[in-house]
Formats: sequence, C-alpha cells, structure tokens
Amino acid sequence: MTSLTIVMPVYNERETLRTALDRLLAVEMPIDTEVLVVDDGSTDGCIETIQDLVDGGAVTLYVQNPNQGKGAALRRGIAEAKGDLLTILDADLEYDPADFPALLRPILDGEANVVYGARSYGGHAAYSFWFVLGNKMLALWASLLFDAWLTDIETCLKVAPTSHWRKVDLRSNGFGIEAELTGKLLAMRERIFEVPISYRARGREEGKKIQWTDGVAALWILLRIRLRGK
Repeated sequence: MTSLTIVMPVYNERETLRTALDRLLAVEMPIDTEVLVVDDGSTDGCIETIQDLVDGGAVTLYVQNPNQGKGAALRRGIAEAKGDLLTILDADLEYDPADFPALLRPILDGEANVVYGARSYGGHAAYSFWFVLGNKMLALWASLLFDAWLTDIETCLKVAPTSHWRKVDLRSNGFGIEAELTGKLLAMRERIFEVPISYRARGREEGKKIQWTDGVAALWILLRIRLRGK
C-alpha cells in the first residue's frame, strides 16, 4: 500500500472547514496522500473559504446538489479515490489529523488490513452520559453479533484498502453508513485493529448533527447485516 485518499464529506461547515484542512495538510504523512472534499449541497458558502486550496491543487473538490446525506457524499469520494487506502475525516474539528500516521502504521507494517481510531471519553465537557453509553452499546452489539471485540464503531477515523470500501457496497445515505461499513467488514470476516486516538466532541450549540435516532437505526443496520448479509 503506497498511497492514501482522505475523503472529507462537508455540509454547512463554514466555521471549521478551512481550519480542518489546514491542520490536515500540515501533517507529514508516511505515504502519498490525496485529499478529496465532497460538498453535499452546502448553503453557507463554506467552499468559498477553501477556493485557494482547490485552485492550488492541495485538495480536490466535488460538489453534489441537492444535499443527499453523509453516506451519499462518502460514496462519491470512494468512487473518485485514486489511493490504495482510504479513510474519512470530518470537517468539524472533533478529530485530530495528526493521528493518521499512527493509524496507518499497522497496515504498512503488515499487521492489519483495517484500522479504526478508538476514541477515549475522558475530560471533556461536551460528552453526555447518553452519548457515551450509546457509543459503547453499539460497539458491544456489533461485537456480540459478529464474534469480535471492538470498542468504537462510530469513530470517523477508519482506514481500509479502497478495494474494501468499494466491495462492501455502502447504501446508507445518513450517519448509518458507519454501522453499515463495520457490519459488512465483519461479515467479510475482516478483523479490525484499533488504535487509540484523541477526540474533542462538540455540542449541539456548535453544530453537532447526529441524533439519538441515528443510534437506533445503527442497531437495526447491524442486525440486518448479521441476518441477511447485506
């Protein structure tokens, strides 16, 4: 594996998009890396803040209209990716791109095919009891259904061969795509390697979009994949 594609799905992230990309582009990656920004019908002008990066070739921009959901934006990025490996980075500043080299290392060393960045939940005021409990329950549910051991399936930072991302045939349009990817990888009997990462959750007032209903949907998605294989 000699190259990486980072897909950044974007929807109305004007306050954070430029900072997220500046932080990402400042990281020294161990392999050649391309950055694809997929704007999913934003209406806040966020893409205007990165036009110089697009014009200069630092990032490649794809625009979808109208808004179709995170899953649809991610599928576009997967289709356009040129790297051997692929991962996602949200534009909301919750994740630190400086963690990418550590996530890549087990794959480059031949220890794993798929690596997830596992979040810790210490010392941050934006965490709620239900947010943490929900994430832990989803991880336990996936582990039980597929005879695996995972601590975080909803993490954004997932690194896998681009061929794997395409093989699993992701269909969800919303946040359910995280559970769908995990369920289908586990159904393929792929063992997922976890690496600890840093994480700063943002609250509703900062624009966090995921709802409790997304967690319920994820439970069903995992069960459906376990029973039907798709």
